[in-house]
This record gives sequence, structure tokens and C-alpha cells, in this order.
Amino acid sequence: MEQALSLAKLALGQVSPNPAVGAVLVKNDVIVGQGYTQPPGSSHAEIVALEQAGEQARGGTMYVTLEPCCHYGRTPPCTQAIINAGVSEVHLAMRDPNPRVCGRGKDELEGKGIKIYMGEHEEEAKEINEAYAKFITTGMPFVTAKFAISLDGKIATRSGDSKWISGDEARKYVHNLRYAADAIMVGVNTVLVDDPYLTCRCGGKGGTARKQPLRIIIDSRGRTPLTARVFSEPGKTLLALGRSVTPEEAGAFTQVSAEVLELPSQEGQVDLENLLKALGTREITSILVEGGGTLLGSLFDHGLVDKVIAFIAPIIVGGKEAKTAVGGKGVEKVLDSVRLQRVKVERFAQDLMVSGYVGTK
Repeated sequence: MEQALSLAKLALGQVSPNPAVGAVLVKNDVIVGQGYTQPPGSSHAEIVALEQAGEQARGGTMYVTLEPCCHYGRTPPCTQAIINAGVSEVHLAMRDPNPRVCGRGKDELEGKGIKIYMGEHEEEAKEINEAYAKFITTGMPFVTAKFAISLDGKIATRSGDSKWISGDEARKYVHNLRYAADAIMVGVNTVLVDDPYLTCRCGGKGGTARKQPLRIIIDSRGRTPLTARVFSEPGKTLLALGRSVTPEEAGAFTQVSAEVLELPSQEGQVDLENLLKALGTREITSILVEGGGTLLGSLFDHGLVDKVIAFIAPIIVGGKEAKTAVGGKGVEKVLDSVRLQRVKVERFAQDLMVSGYVGTK
């Protein structure tokens, strides 16, 4: 199953809105077939493994990170392929949360006499497909808040300088996070102050990955300059505005290949919940939010964050005017704070990464 999980991770960033799945076929203690989910419309992990195994699949054991599908979608059901191949045992890391599957795939295999074992490395499997699980059950994307802070909680100095709070290893890891995400989201102030590229640079020609996440800029009043770097980088950019766009603005943004999405505003800010719903209809399953404090604060205030990834650098910035990672209204009592569950701490050179999932108050 560990090999299947490793294979599933290879599919991340390539198969959305489908789940990232790995499958391994074993016969007589030898791996005879293995694979991972291919891009939408292509083979699922189980099919890749079965095709590789050929006749050796008969009487073999399959290890798969997600319950096989049992319905026709872009491809035929994997359950029938497993049955037809004569596989005798299937080990499933987790049940598919998709209401069209959820237990039915397991039942169909068992109904044909195939032995089923559930739950091996279930937590790891769930983490790989945490975005898929939320999207397939709610229609909303999975939102990860990512930021880098100093030991005293600052994201920049009093002058606004933020290059670089975290070190090289942490920043390289962030590009892996970008690669796995469907979209990167920032507020307009981040664009105005930092003029970021918001691209994934973890491979490919010239250091830029072939697959680029959608760049989303939250811009209530339409202040994003047409000269911003995001408009000259590979990939697509979406401007979420809290007001109507003029014909002149629409034409100008079209010239820089930017899409504009007009949304209602709440207290002068873009209605973020409506934005997430709109992104869900576009099959955006995961969003990496990289700042700034106003946007992150609003997302936390409205309970729209699912996961937090915070890099903590062993430096002291100081300054009462230096910015912090999360603004917004916040809470009045510590007891009402947003609390993280399933917390992990990892080290990247001198930096620490703390990650966890937002729990209920």
C-alpha cells in the first residue's frame, strides 16, 4: 500500500477534478502491475495496473488508495475491469466519498467473491485526496491558507519588505504546493506591493512547470495594474471584482488575457463565499491562498479556510507597524480562536512548517 500511496502522489496536480489514485497488483509476492490516475478522460490507476499485469492479474492481489469506481463517467467502471481480470483480493485504503460510489464499489467486488480489506494507511490516503473529498461532497474547493512569518509573527517589515522571510528550502516546497493546487489566490494589495509572479517553478524548461495553477486576484475596486507581472506569465489569471467593470476596463483586461468575474461585495469586499461557489462550478477543487492579511483575515472570519500551512523563520522583525499574516475582525476571546487539529511540524533547514486542519470552535 505504501507503494500505491507513492504512486498516487505522482498524480497530484495533473488529474483534477478526479482523485489522485495509485494502484499496485501483486502475485506470488511480486509486483506485476502498477499505475496512477491519468489526466481526465484517460485511464484510472486500476486500469493502468491491470493492463500492465495482463494475464498475471488473475488470482492476484490489488492494493489501491481509493475505492474503485462502479459507474460510467468519462471512463467505464473500474470494478468491472477488476472482476473481469480475475483479481482475487483488493486492499482499499479508503472509501470513495463520491455519493455515486461510497461503498457501492466495495459491495460490487464482494458480491463477485473478491475479498476486500479496508483501511490500510487510511489517513495518508485521505490527506492525498482531501481536496477531492470536499469538492465531491460539497461542490466547494478546499482552501489552504499559506503564509511565512518571523518568530514574532510578522510577514514584512514596517517598510513593507518581505524578501525573504522564509529560506530557500521552504520556498521550494511552496512551489510543490502550487503545483498540486488548482488555483493560487492573493489579494490586490499583495499584487500592488510585491508584484509577484504567482507561478509554479518546480520543473520544466527554464524552471517553469508546464502546468500552471489558475491565478486569482481578489480586487474589490479594480486596482490591479495592467503592468502586473501575473499578466505576462504562463497560465491564466482571473480578477474577482466587487463591482461592475466598465467596457474600457473589460477591453484592457482582455488584451492582457485576464478574465474578469464580477461579484457582489460585502462591506466593500468581494463576497468570498459566492466566489468559492463560482469556482466550484468551474471544477476548481483546491485553492492555495498566499496572502495578504486582509484576504486571509476575511477568509478566517467567514469560516472558509480548511487547512493552514505556516512557515516560521527564526528571525525577529519587530515594529508595531509591521504587518501580520492574518487581519480581519478576528475574535474577542482566545477561547473563540480558530483551532487547528491533526497538527504536524516539519523542518526546512532553519525554518519550521506548522500545518493543520481548521477545527470547529
